[in-house]
Amino acid sequence: MTKEAKVKTILVSQNKPEPGKKSIFDDIVAKYKLKLDFRSFIQVDAVPGKDIRRKKVNILNHTAIIFNSKNAVDHFFRVVEELRIEIPQDMKYFCLTEGIGLYIQKYIFLRKRKVFYPKTNLETDFLNLVLNHKTEKYLFPCSDIRKSTIPDFFKKHKLAFEEATFYKTVSADLSDLENVFYDIIVFFSPADIKSLFDNFPKFKQNNTRLAAFGESTQRAIAEHKLKCNIPAPTKDNPSIVKAIEEYIKKVNA
Repeated sequence: MTKEAKVKTILVSQNKPEPGKKSIFDDIVAKYKLKLDFRSFIQVDAVPGKDIRRKKVNILNHTAIIFNSKNAVDHFFRVVEELRIEIPQDMKYFCLTEGIGLYIQKYIFLRKRKVFYPKTNLETDFLNLVLNHKTEKYLFPCSDIRKSTIPDFFKKHKLAFEEATFYKTVSADLSDLENVFYDIIVFFSPADIKSLFDNFPKFKQNNTRLAAFGESTQRAIAEHKLKCNIPAPTKDNPSIVKAIEEYIKKVNA
């Protein structure tokens, strides 16, 4: 069996962190002397607040907001500002991960609000958290591209739930990457995979290793007949960084 090539370069399909802010990948980059680039494979287009109002989505009819991404946080509070809505102090926020929960501090004082997130990044733990708060009336501000897990869960358990498209996800122009090779490409959503093939319909994996966070992202890779070399989260590797590091330990030894 041919040994896999060592990892020297990684492309992360997300925007580069703002100046002065650390990346979750910084430690492994320094430890293994890697070249790391960031490039968002998708771009997000806002849905105007007036369009959301026209669809008769009333934020104040709900007692809890579900956030499955930082984009959802940004666009929810954008719409709140556009529509000049005063969010009540007792509004609750249920976040898919701790990182999203902490990100809300950009808009509100956490000590004055109720923010909930699971102890792990596993989606099942988030859904179990919701089950402990069955009486809330949930609003799910999301993208036009989203997996069905959360809506299906609420329907199954007959919980009060409404979803609304607050932003749209479209593929970014990646044409300048056509002849650029990376040892690992890191994906975080099915939309990233869609963008890859929108830009490069004849993409071949060859020796590139693919890392994917989340079951839906991994499923999108498989649907395009590609191999997900580095899945996360798993029992042993709860984060994408941990999964990548364990892989590098093996192939760079």
